[in-house]
Amino acid sequence: MATRKPKDSALKPLTADQLCRFCDPDQFGFATTAELDDQVEIAGQDRAVEAIRFALGVQQEGYNVFVLGPPGSGKHAIARRLLKHQASLNPTPSDWCYVYNFKRRHKPHALELPAGEGARLRDAVDKLIEDLKIAIPAIFESDEYRNQRKIAGEEVKQRQEDAFAQIQKEATAVNIAIMQTENGIAFAPTEDGEMLAPEALNAKTTAEREEIQQNVGELQKRLHETMTLVPQWAREAREKFLSLDQSVSSVAVESLMADTKSQFSNLPRVLEYLQAIELDVVDNVSLFRGPQENFNPTPGGPQPQPPQPGATDANDANAPFRRYRVNLFVDRTNLKGSPVIYADHPTYQELIGSIEHVAEMGTLTTDFTRIKSGALHRANGGYLMLDARKILMEPFAWEGLKRALRSREIRVEHPTQSAGVISTQTLSPEPVPLDIKVVLIGERQLYYMLDQRDPDFAELFKVTGDFEDKIERTEENNMTYARLLGALARRDGLHPLTCAAVARLCDHSARLAADAERLSTQMRRIGDLMREADYFATQQGHDTIDCEHIEQAIEGALGRVSRIRESLQEQILRGSVLIDTDGAKIGQINGLAVLQTGRFAFGKPSRITVRLRVGTGKVIDIEREVDLGGPLHSKGVLILSSYLATRYATDRPLSLSASIVFEQSYGGVDGDSASSTELYALLSAITELPIQQNLAVTGAVNQNGEVQAIGGANEKIEGFFDVCSARGLNGKQGVMIPQSNVKNLMLRHDVLDALRDGRFHIYAVSTIDQGIEILTGVKAGKRNAKGVFPAKSVNGMVEARLHKLADQRRAFARSPSPKKTAKKKSAPKN
Repeated sequence: MATRKPKDSALKPLTADQLCRFCDPDQFGFATTAELDDQVEIAGQDRAVEAIRFALGVQQEGYNVFVLGPPGSGKHAIARRLLKHQASLNPTPSDWCYVYNFKRRHKPHALELPAGEGARLRDAVDKLIEDLKIAIPAIFESDEYRNQRKIAGEEVKQRQEDAFAQIQKEATAVNIAIMQTENGIAFAPTEDGEMLAPEALNAKTTAEREEIQQNVGELQKRLHETMTLVPQWAREAREKFLSLDQSVSSVAVESLMADTKSQFSNLPRVLEYLQAIELDVVDNVSLFRGPQENFNPTPGGPQPQPPQPGATDANDANAPFRRYRVNLFVDRTNLKGSPVIYADHPTYQELIGSIEHVAEMGTLTTDFTRIKSGALHRANGGYLMLDARKILMEPFAWEGLKRALRSREIRVEHPTQSAGVISTQTLSPEPVPLDIKVVLIGERQLYYMLDQRDPDFAELFKVTGDFEDKIERTEENNMTYARLLGALARRDGLHPLTCAAVARLCDHSARLAADAERLSTQMRRIGDLMREADYFATQQGHDTIDCEHIEQAIEGALGRVSRIRESLQEQILRGSVLIDTDGAKIGQINGLAVLQTGRFAFGKPSRITVRLRVGTGKVIDIEREVDLGGPLHSKGVLILSSYLATRYATDRPLSLSASIVFEQSYGGVDGDSASSTELYALLSAITELPIQQNLAVTGAVNQNGEVQAIGGANEKIEGFFDVCSARGLNGKQGVMIPQSNVKNLMLRHDVLDALRDGRFHIYAVSTIDQGIEILTGVKAGKRNAKGVFPAKSVNGMVEARLHKLADQRRAFARSPSPKKTAKKKSAPKN
């Protein structure tokens, strides 16, 4: 059937001015961005900025903020700037130290000190210990101390000598001699000062021998009693020596400690800690004395050894003194205001802190000096920024953060310890109180997932800072955009941009936003484009980035990722993929789809065909039948049946059976952007009116026949244009889009040039009737006063054909089946 042109109702193609809104460089009052002040944030983000400020202002528990928005929209930069501004107004939070617990060594104490005081305490204690190492040995080397120790030792020796002298006296009185032998002390009887020979002893009477034996027994008993007292006298001697040592050392310790205490007199917990050091030094003064000569009242007896508490490394000469160190694990000495910390690698240990272990003799040991701070410690009293995706990917990190926020304290422990699993950790440090605001930054999908699946999330992150994907494209925002581009150029060391380059980037930003009336907030991609344009400007020896360099960067980026697009177009041009760009056919139309490869999206035309026959009113989606069609595409196909039934067959059943398919589609189809295209093909099949193949169509449709907006309009138009251009533009080819998508168009310059020259056309329609007129050249037709469509109109032909199909179905249902007819013919006659 020949294609006919409608007389007066056909829509005119859009002009080039309607299809792209260019930014005028003359609106900018500068030559290059070097003249502009820095712009640190994108305009149009008032909602998100106000949310962050609100969260920072509320001091109640749980008012942490989740900043969400598209990647590359400047979320991190804006959030960091707001945090740093607020942090500069806040007081500087405290230093934190871990110190030795002299009562329970496995539970180190956490000391809070004003900012800068932690380093002063650490240095003061280090100096104190070094001074004690010098002062204490000097005291013990003094003549006064040696004399006192000698006197105390001589008193004990004299006591022993007096006891032994008394036994000797008693022995002499009863003619008994005391002798030192190899086997110990022996007693022997004497007479006239001489020892009795065995013969003389045997010559004694029994009574005399018994008396001698009794005297020896008494002397042995007295000697045993005295020897029993010797250890006690030694212990008393050691106690006197210890008391003397403590008395002497306490004088030096008190004098040195007094100066240290005076420096921290306003910090009660520090004074308690210094007092504990003083007592421990006095109790363990032998640590500071070094090698010494000890008095031993019992010749050959064991020497008392000085204790070695706190030693963790046998090869470290300072190991015994490690317990007197101050572990300054949060130092605010050089900080002004409160801290702003961004944890780039938020593992559990990086957030909560860790306790390091060292291997010694095949075992793992540790002490309080090996406690390391985490990001929560460093940000305590200020602000912590975290990437939501990163922390969720780290084992235990998310639960550790929530536990700290709920309890409002940081407890340094191995994650397996909190889970009840045995670990190598031997310390249980005192927890540090937590006062912090956490800013979690992530994508919208992560925010909604956490909000739905984590019951703690809503309680801990009560504020949402939602960044806009796009901002309004006004002259004021264009100027703000120019300042931002200039700031980015200066930050990255790029050449300044001319006003023409800025205008081109504004146009490209609108293209990224897929809206001629908006600018994209995805500054990461704009920044990449600027860096690539700077490369071309440098290669060409220019001092500024101009519009031509931006164009080169855009074309270069497109060329690097367009292999798949070019391969698909080549398949179309070589006839492997069947796409017609001229002529007219019944039940066949060119649809448009968008393919995404990474960050690059491009349009691809597809042939859609429809076949129909008498049936039960079902429109079969072949894609769905073979599980290649997604739910949105199936929804669009189901709308077609509803549209036909409600518009053309309200008083009789819909009696067709149609099948719709995307030809040569092997990867699946989803979305409803082709539903209007499929409806046009279906109407063509019903009326047998051919559709012009020089046009491609996109757009969704509702049950009322209204064409609705779709995504990827620019890419779809350009995809069909590229195929037509490769085959040769004949002035009849074009694309039909929804009227509501006109504001989204920011087309390539080659497409716009073809539109201006009349070599390519774009039609915008708002209803199916408008679209079918363009595609078939036949008036759609409206119902007259009697409710009847004109017979020669498309709608009249559709209604007539559907009525005919209904009559055929009714006639078929009334006619006898072939089996019944055969039985009737073979029945016997009476």
